[in-house]
Amino acid sequence: MPKVRFNNMDHVNTDKTLKQFRQWRQERRSKTKDYTFVVPNHPPELEFLHSNRDTTTATWIGHSTFFIQYLGLNIVTDPVWAERMALDKRLAPPGIRIQDVPPLDIILLSHSHYDHLHMDSLRKLYRADTLMLVPSGLKAKMVRKGFRNCHELKWWDHVTVGGVRFTFVPAQHWTRRTPFDTNTSHWGGYVLQSEQQVIGSATSVTETDSNSETVAAPTLYFVGDTGYFRGFKEIGERFDIDLTFMPIGAYEPEWFMTSQHVTPEEALQGFVDCGADQMIPMHYGAFKLADDTPKEALDRLEVERERLGIAKERIHILGHGETLKIQSRCSTTI
Repeated sequence: MPKVRFNNMDHVNTDKTLKQFRQWRQERRSKTKDYTFVVPNHPPELEFLHSNRDTTTATWIGHSTFFIQYLGLNIVTDPVWAERMALDKRLAPPGIRIQDVPPLDIILLSHSHYDHLHMDSLRKLYRADTLMLVPSGLKAKMVRKGFRNCHELKWWDHVTVGGVRFTFVPAQHWTRRTPFDTNTSHWGGYVLQSEQQVIGSATSVTETDSNSETVAAPTLYFVGDTGYFRGFKEIGERFDIDLTFMPIGAYEPEWFMTSQHVTPEEALQGFVDCGADQMIPMHYGAFKLADDTPKEALDRLEVERERLGIAKERIHILGHGETLKIQSRCSTTI
């Protein structure tokens, strides 16, 4: 029986020819890049993170890996604690050592590329009662690897755990782990919401911040890995997003990467399109995946933020290990 092959919206093609790949490699040899800038490392607030059950938080581990606390659940996105990616050593250490991560309730996988799905990291984090959410086509592989508590989702499918609704939403990308499994599993992002707020309960779920104020649970959008696409607008039409985790790196050379990775400018346009109130940039600073540097990505992001007139306080540039305490846009203080 032939394997199912997944596609992007509008069947946007991300395939590259061998000739194009060779051209990129040739261009790369002619470039000199400055990697002296390193994303700052912040000592993680481990005591707080291990005891916290009320405040929504996001702690950047690195790349697309975040430790998120939401309505009492401990969640990790795209867990990669690898010291290397292919032949290149990690540019900066993870923000929290893997042995110090609080016990996990949920692991979210956006797709199966190696910089988003690292099996050794998963084996160290996964427990029998940890639920792994994965895109369509990936569950069988994960179960074979021993991760039996696994649930797969199609685009726009959702599952509710502990009062939190996780919706798998589209992205524009592709995936492969071997020469034989190209696009045999899907790719996407996740929107996190309070289930009671979704169904419009008269007694909506609330949480308490560090100042003991009662605020509504924020809606979070973890984008995953994507090129710029019309899906940002559609996701924004379906959800009232408070904060989005948006990739900004691995975009150079743009002629090669454009269909699969947003530039910093496109990242901000996607942020505007989806109507989010705040943004955390990600997918830079940990691994050398393309020809751009972490400093270049941040510099371009700042120039475009000023050009678009987006308030600086809406874009949270985190260090590795730094924790952001998140409220919904209806809250008055952070």
